[in-house]
Amino acid sequence: MWRRGNLRRAAWLWLLLGGGMALAAEEGRGFLRIEPGEIRFKSPFGAGPETTVLFGDPTKPGLYVVRNKFPPGAHSAPHFHSQDRHATVIKGVWWTGTGPELDFNKAVPLKAGAYMFHPAGGVHWDGAGDEETIVQIIGVGPVETTQVGGPGAPQGYWPKPQ
Repeated sequence: MWRRGNLRRAAWLWLLLGGGMALAAEEGRGFLRIEPGEIRFKSPFGAGPETTVLFGDPTKPGLYVVRNKFPPGAHSAPHFHSQDRHATVIKGVWWTGTGPELDFNKAVPLKAGAYMFHPAGGVHWDGAGDEETIVQIIGVGPVETTQVGGPGAPQGYWPKPQ
């Protein structure tokens, strides 16, 4: 009886003094933390909207998380994606519209914290009004973006948020 009690105490002592560290280290693998100051946006065009990949790779199979930053007035022309995408507004007001015609009078403003689902093949357009806007997109790759019609209206031609 005394031996079994000592064995239990020894097992607990081993766990408390570091024997369980390998288990704790294993549980920590795979976690990712990115502080706001570590996020680096880049524009594929050298100016205008910028993007950063936080997780995964939209060009490869699997889950990805990206953030798009629109400077004031910047917007996209009508386009669609080959896969479903989930968008959350992180900062600012994101002006959104659906359909192949870019009509700013039909743009719907989504404030920080808002969510929008983009179904695969759903034509839409979006961008910033008079303030910088950041949107986080979650999807499954690979994903392709296809432009619809001609180029959009000039940059800066968005209505002001109400």
